[in-house]
Amino acid sequence: MSGISASEYVETIIIGGGQSGLSIGYQLAQRGLPYLILDAGERVGDSWRNRWDSLRLFTPACYDGLAGMPFPAESRHYFPTKDEMADFLEHYARHFQLEVRNGVRVDSLTRSGDRFLIRAGVQRFEASNVVIAMSNYQHPRVPPFAEDLDPGILQLTAGNYRNPEQLQSGPVLVVGAGNSGAEIAQETSAHHRTYLSGNDLGQVPFKIDGFLSKLILARLVLRGLFHYVITVDTPLGRKLRPKLISHGGPLIRTKRKHLARAGVEFLPRVAGTSDGRPQLEDGRVLDVANVIWCTGFHAGFSWIDLPVHGEVEPEHERGIARNVPGLYFLGLFFLYSLSSVMVQGLERDASRIADHIESRYRTGTERARELVGVRN
Repeated sequence: MSGISASEYVETIIIGGGQSGLSIGYQLAQRGLPYLILDAGERVGDSWRNRWDSLRLFTPACYDGLAGMPFPAESRHYFPTKDEMADFLEHYARHFQLEVRNGVRVDSLTRSGDRFLIRAGVQRFEASNVVIAMSNYQHPRVPPFAEDLDPGILQLTAGNYRNPEQLQSGPVLVVGAGNSGAEIAQETSAHHRTYLSGNDLGQVPFKIDGFLSKLILARLVLRGLFHYVITVDTPLGRKLRPKLISHGGPLIRTKRKHLARAGVEFLPRVAGTSDGRPQLEDGRVLDVANVIWCTGFHAGFSWIDLPVHGEVEPEHERGIARNVPGLYFLGLFFLYSLSSVMVQGLERDASRIADHIESRYRTGTERARELVGVRN
């Protein structure tokens, strides 16, 4: 086909240039292994820049650095903004001279023989290993009945909401009471009458940016509990993992009492529509001008044409694909522990995957040498 480029071979292709992709790129570079990171964004860090304006990380700066570089903040207890995180990732990639190719959006991943085939527009790549360094949160999930709402109601998602200036005059319904929904609802309540619809998922029982938390609780929970205790290797982790993957985790920073003080009204789940307006499961119908869907995300892995798709997540063992040798996942929610989706969990997960890739690489090199010796 005219315009299609010849395939470029790289030993390991990493798809995604956020904190996960940079983490595995760093680990492979430290081992002297060839790799290339493909990222759809025009700049490293764009996956953070393109989120809502007031977003801050849920973890303090002391847990937000990547291998080889702490997060630059005057206080180790400071909670970085999304733009500060984006700039840190860009600096990290530049400092370690990581091989990142921006503006490359992968359209498909298949396999032919021992090699993976990657298509990105007119570009073609081949690889012996592929690391999909992307979270499960790629495409916002919106219920089918959303299209039945009156066209006069402004509909946004957690993915394209930026700030209250986008909203129309009138009440706001935020659907989904997880962390994103709670933070957005608290923000919109300063300017609009705001409803928050969804199940109560619980909450971390202390103020994460409070004095006691800074000294003790954050370390015990974020580093101890989330990183070492709630893992796939512990009874507690194995018990909690299915529930957390299906329903999400508790509120971390914003508490229900904070929302109540801000005037947010809690409502049951939205079950459908009635005459173009959202209808709750208890039968009530709401007259609102804006609806913000914070109802989760699709994994967004439909472009992977390989036998790895499970019911709720790719089939893997701590990021190593079960049925496709050479395929890996990094950055998934609860890949190994509850911290895996956080910046602090990436070094451990990326190091293990890099070790596995190195073993495959060394084994393949030794076999090639043996074949050359036999032929000679």
